[in-house]
Amino acid sequence: MNRKCILGLALLLSAPLTATAADLGPAYRAPAYVAPLYATWTGFYAGLNIGYGFGNSDWAAPSVSLAPDGVLAGATLGYNRQTGLWVWGVEGDIDWSGMKNSTACSGGFSCETSIDWLGTARLRVGYAGWSNWLPYITGGAAFGNVKASNSAYSDASNTRFGWTAGAGIEYAFLGNWSAKLEYLYADLGSFDCATACGGPAVTTDDVSFTTNMVRFGLNSRF
Repeated sequence: MNRKCILGLALLLSAPLTATAADLGPAYRAPAYVAPLYATWTGFYAGLNIGYGFGNSDWAAPSVSLAPDGVLAGATLGYNRQTGLWVWGVEGDIDWSGMKNSTACSGGFSCETSIDWLGTARLRVGYAGWSNWLPYITGGAAFGNVKASNSAYSDASNTRFGWTAGAGIEYAFLGNWSAKLEYLYADLGSFDCATACGGPAVTTDDVSFTTNMVRFGLNSRF
């Protein structure tokens, strides 16, 4: 078989393979990965919050235990700094408080503990890896005006400083708005109500105050 015959036979055999390859079209390529559009949390923000507090107040004399509870409502101001998927922030708030409770004490009289305002100044650490959700932990200082009164004698109030810690979750929407739900525990220690609460025979009458708070907030970043 001469060289021309061999070349013709090779071209004849390769023709079906060439046609099949052409039918396959261009090589398939997977679509490029597109990162999810997460919220950007960096910046100052301000907002409003409302919630409910339920706590405990122990008196030394007379020896009674009360459970102050009630509505909280107020304003919030803070700043976040996002580094990758982590958000670092500082937040402060001041709330009007309706938390109070009274109980019968010695002699058929009434003892009451109340707090008319409560504030916190806290650090926050959150994780921004779940779309627009930001779960976070928080902790810092708490302060408020605690009042104790005994209907048999008098009353006394004291601005207390203590600590608070908790956790929450925040959701970003409409660009610069976010809504949050959080839980905080606050301990304001105790103060000496003395004769105002315990009567003239009492030299020391410590009144403590702790509370649990569940709050909803609405913030706007600017």
